[in-house]
Amino acid sequence: MSDLKSPTLIYLKGFLFLGLGVCSAGLLIALTTSWEVAALLGVCVWAFCRFYYFAFYVIQHYINPEYRYAGLWAFVTDLVRNGIQKPQRDP
Repeated sequence: MSDLKSPTLIYLKGFLFLGLGVCSAGLLIALTTSWEVAALLGVCVWAFCRFYYFAFYVIQHYINPEYRYAGLWAFVTDLVRNGIQKPQRDP
């Protein structure tokens, strides 16, 4: 399978993920009707978004600009293989 290159299809894919997330969160909240569950779901989504930002932005911009990962699995396997490395300093 080749990479997705059409900007229209990339936007469509992104908004489909957004719709899927909104629908599933709405259904979870509708099933429980609990503010505690809604708050925990919000914290869960926020925390995973921050981890994603960390894995793909913070590592590349603050640790080593040569690190570029194809996905979260590539990030985790590299971390397991090579461990945590010290930030690269400019000479």
